[in-house]
Amino acid sequence: MSPPPVRAIRGEILHFLGDPVEHGAAALEHFADGVLVVRDGYVAELGDSDALLAKLSAETPIEDFRGKLILPGFVDTHVHYAQSDIIASYGEQLLTWLEKYTYPAERHFANPAHAAAVAEFFCDELLRNGTTSASAFATVHPASVDALFAAALKRRMRLIVGKVLMDRNCPDFVRDSAAGGYAESRALIEKWHGRERLLYAVTPRFAATSTPEQMRLAGRLLAEYPGVYLQSHVAENRGEVAWIAELYPEARSYLDVYERFGQLGPRSVFAHCIWLDDTDRARMAASGAAMSFCPTSNLFLGSGLFDLDRAQALGVRVGIGTDVGAGTSFSMLRTLSEAYKVLQLNGQRLSAERAFYLATLGGARSLYLDDCIGSFAPGREADFVVLDPAATPLLARRSAACATLAERLFVLMMLGDDRAVAETWVLGEPAWRRG
Repeated sequence: MSPPPVRAIRGEILHFLGDPVEHGAAALEHFADGVLVVRDGYVAELGDSDALLAKLSAETPIEDFRGKLILPGFVDTHVHYAQSDIIASYGEQLLTWLEKYTYPAERHFANPAHAAAVAEFFCDELLRNGTTSASAFATVHPASVDALFAAALKRRMRLIVGKVLMDRNCPDFVRDSAAGGYAESRALIEKWHGRERLLYAVTPRFAATSTPEQMRLAGRLLAEYPGVYLQSHVAENRGEVAWIAELYPEARSYLDVYERFGQLGPRSVFAHCIWLDDTDRARMAASGAAMSFCPTSNLFLGSGLFDLDRAQALGVRVGIGTDVGAGTSFSMLRTLSEAYKVLQLNGQRLSAERAFYLATLGGARSLYLDDCIGSFAPGREADFVVLDPAATPLLARRSAACATLAERLFVLMMLGDDRAVAETWVLGEPAWRRG
């Protein structure tokens, strides 16, 4: 049975029109009792229930979520689907983590059946946590990319995915070659980029595991296929930064390596960005590149504290990344909670309004997808999450005592997790329901 062409979603509805740091209260639009009208999977209208319900025909189906909070679907700007099975692995920092856990786990993705099983789990886990869009690393194996794109296509999700490029400083069983990685990436771009809601990202893991020739060819792919993405890591760990300086002594900084190979620009997304200076941040802002702030991973691996204030001051685009599997949760709520704590340690503040902006419209902007996702503006893809402020006894008790929207959002972000996600909808249709 095909879904109705028009349907209405009723409940408390919140979305963002801009960054609360820049626009204050004008940055958000909030309806205590609102209606979201969806036509053929896209947002048609949003407003107060009294006004919109009177305009709807008697045949329009209405999903009633009163008592719950409806937000645009969460946007995860950095995650490794192939690391789902090594989340919560004990005791290492970045470079040892890669050798001990990551590479052994990723070798299994040469097996298409294994890749498909993990891809199915990964997409379901995203939806279970209210995440409808993500920028995800696969492995060096083309089959790993095919598997994740196929799983996302089946669920109609908006995913950005790329085959990892890695031709040195890694075990043979997860190593490609400069020419081979280039050719395989080209074939995957031709097969998947722009198909339905799927997009491709050229994906050098990080500058240490790609030769200069592979980095050059990665930049060539970006030039040959305008509109594809670049995703990588930069300045996550001090030992990693020192290693890059040894491998690329001609570069001014770690970030400069990517710029020298034509990889810095719009739709370039770099995870972590902890050990950068203001020259690097200014270059990111001027080029249009984005940072993915990955708080649970940065704490778990002991990497350092992200400086959101400097990124904001210099005009860099910023989104939130769970960075599973060094990140410790698929939940954007848990990730925002840790972001708040990271910034507290760094002498900075993160309001609840700004946190939810970063997880929705801010993430969409960092991916240059805010004309498609991240808000409920007319014409946007109708992806949304329904959050239950009474999902647990503690959450219910604390939420009942809240006097303002800001306080309720903060409580959701600090005490909420996957249990607070009641439903997740993709293109105007339910994609996951609790129970």
